[in-house]
Amino acid sequence: MIILGVWDGHDAGAALLVAGRLVAAVNEERLSRRKLEACFPHRAIAECLSLGGVAPREIDHVAVATRDVAKTLARLVPATRERYYHIRRRLSPPDMGNRISHRLKQVITLWPGFWGTDLLNRHLLRQELAPSGLERTPIHLCPHHPCHAATAAWFGGLDEATVLTLDGVGDGLSGTASLLEGGVMRPLAHMGGRDSLGLFFEQVTHLLNMRELEDEGKVMALSDYAPPIADEDNPLLDLFRVEGLTIRGRLHGEGLTRYLRTVLWSTPWERFAAMAQRTLEVVGESWTTQILAATGQRPLALAGGVFSNIRLNGRLRRLGDGCFVFPHMGDGGLAVGAAAWLQRRLDPRIPIHPLTHVALGRSFTSEEIGRTVRAAGASFREVADPAEEAAARIVRGEVIGWFQGGMEYGPRALGHRSILAAADQEGMRDRLNLALKRRAWYQPFCPSMLEEEASVLLSDGDGRANPFMTMSYQLRASFRRRFAQIASIDGSCRPQMVGTGADPFHRLLKMIQKKTGHGIVLNTSFNLHGQPLVHTPGEALAVLRQTPLTALIMENILVEKQDCHD
Repeated sequence: MIILGVWDGHDAGAALLVAGRLVAAVNEERLSRRKLEACFPHRAIAECLSLGGVAPREIDHVAVATRDVAKTLARLVPATRERYYHIRRRLSPPDMGNRISHRLKQVITLWPGFWGTDLLNRHLLRQELAPSGLERTPIHLCPHHPCHAATAAWFGGLDEATVLTLDGVGDGLSGTASLLEGGVMRPLAHMGGRDSLGLFFEQVTHLLNMRELEDEGKVMALSDYAPPIADEDNPLLDLFRVEGLTIRGRLHGEGLTRYLRTVLWSTPWERFAAMAQRTLEVVGESWTTQILAATGQRPLALAGGVFSNIRLNGRLRRLGDGCFVFPHMGDGGLAVGAAAWLQRRLDPRIPIHPLTHVALGRSFTSEEIGRTVRAAGASFREVADPAEEAAARIVRGEVIGWFQGGMEYGPRALGHRSILAAADQEGMRDRLNLALKRRAWYQPFCPSMLEEEASVLLSDGDGRANPFMTMSYQLRASFRRRFAQIASIDGSCRPQMVGTGADPFHRLLKMIQKKTGHGIVLNTSFNLHGQPLVHTPGEALAVLRQTPLTALIMENILVEKQDCHD
């Protein structure tokens, strides 16, 4: 069975599931070059079919995530997607019309779909899919939160798990709890959109003059710089309570906005961020504890945008017997979830293969890369051992581009489209921020480390691999000064643990270990500020030209800065 998964909302994308194996998954932003693209993913669909070597006529089913009223209206009037994209990314001025549109979107998003929206959605989707040759393929509308749950439950290689989803809102819900046993998922509880922890954190992000659905990680990072706040002095903790297996919000909509604005009026930004982060952690942990008490101690499987918060995930990791967070946990991962949910519904006998890597995008041969470099007027040389070459340069203090294998699926650079630098050289964080990434000063960079060294470098490792940078850990006190460039001020970090099957990146880390004593490197996404991760060799060359990178290694092709002129 071949299923094409489609998500046509915020961070749109497509995925191809063949006999239970995820063979391709791409978000539209990587192809359109507009960050968090929200249009219908025509390019991503074509890319997935190409990567999978599948013709449109071979697709058995198309699985499309979400059927609520807001999504139906966006499909009916595509111009609303573009308008909201500009409002959300703050590309349009904050005039009265945009403020009204923003508020209407918040209200309409709470309305679930019904039989009428289903009929209209199928008609509209058939029109959108026609240019891809899929107008005659059966179309299935897949519920938003079960799609999130499918990614968490079936791609973590778990036989049983407590499956949790939390996000802003989708199909009228903001969260669900389910029990996975014997490959069958049984719903336990759900929360409506009005009780959304995700919408609460989005509002906090917006009020801090950041972009909701994009800058929530900045809020989390900013919270580290507030002095300690006692829970009794945190008025935001009163906004939610856990009742049985659900979360209930005290204020909703405009009432919540007014309350948050009032608190912020007399509160420094970093303190406000810390109060919101603490609220998310306390409520999320309390709810998870209640769910685990009902299901019994078992692994946790998590998905949904709220679980992009690595500090929350780090706390939840300590509650269950293991924890898997789907690496593309936000709405950008819904295409995978829709395909998996539909396959389990149509034929549960077909097992879904666990996710062992996220290199699900296009790769390029050395010959293709060489042609691109020559066409760009640059020179290059081939290196016998790209990992050794990269490690030597990193240890010397260079900042390099690393372009290997298939492009990553999801928000993290995991050693395929990465910018790499030494993790132990003082000033590297400021150097990268000022000259290259132009991030907020308080945002830490992340490390990639050898999986076998995680227990040496981290004080709270549980012996389980975390290859996708989805949870926070604590650096051991003895390493905090040396590796300050990849940790927050409290010593926490978001590591990628790299196993032996991840060559040549694993080999690169082994080379650094040989030279410095520890296999750890600073790893940040390979892109220009405000742009998506690079997709092609040409885009990688553009970053080399426009930034202080000293070299670019693409497969075994080395391009040095002085050999790459405008």
